[in-house]
Amino acid sequence: MSVPKTAIVLAAGLGTRMRPLTDDRPKALVEVGGRALIDHMLDRLAAAGVEHAVVNVHAFADTLVDHLARRLGGPTLAISDERDHPEPLETGGGIKFAHRIAGDAPILVANIDSVWIEDREPPATAIADLCRGFDPERMTARLMLARMERTSGFDGPGDFFLADDGRLEGRRSRGATAAPLNYMGVHIVDPRPIYAHPETAFGLFPSGGGLWGAWSAEGRLHGWVMDGDWMHVGDPVARDLAHARLTG
Repeated sequence: MSVPKTAIVLAAGLGTRMRPLTDDRPKALVEVGGRALIDHMLDRLAAAGVEHAVVNVHAFADTLVDHLARRLGGPTLAISDERDHPEPLETGGGIKFAHRIAGDAPILVANIDSVWIEDREPPATAIADLCRGFDPERMTARLMLARMERTSGFDGPGDFFLADDGRLEGRRSRGATAAPLNYMGVHIVDPRPIYAHPETAFGLFPSGGGLWGAWSAEGRLHGWVMDGDWMHVGDPVARDLAHARLTG
């Protein structure tokens, strides 16, 4: 299918691993390569054809909302304000809370701690290819993946195995100690099963007992591997590595 017109950008995290850089700002406003993390992602989405972005906020929400109000160009922005919830809603809960704004059609979901360099131009290639291969008849979600050897700032043993037909299996469900592919923080999804989930705060990742594990077991969790370098910006050291890669 084509690139969805709407995306949810997850920016409500507390950013505790990024301290001290997040002592006075949300993680979304930590700068890498001269731009805030959220601007990297919003620019990627805009280049891919996304017209509307729903940004969830919690920590330092006023600071982030002020920054977004000063943005020029890109998708139109709506705020999903989670400050009435004392604890983070996690990925699934954040998507569910944004239901009223995001709607029921397939959407893109993007974390803000993900930057990358693609092997080929234009820069929108990865997101466009991810969406182009999404078949809602066979898939509930399709995840953007990076090869372990082309990943930086990620300290885990890998997330997924990819079958020839595009289906994904989590490392833990296979009982493996390592996996060759990492989730890059961007996916296209039919959000209706997330909206229907009974809990308020919940994750999606298989290791947390999330919905992805169930979808994988049903053969409805698929993936696509990007040709390029992925930088996970989760802490100050990873931030410095990504900055050096983007500016070197």
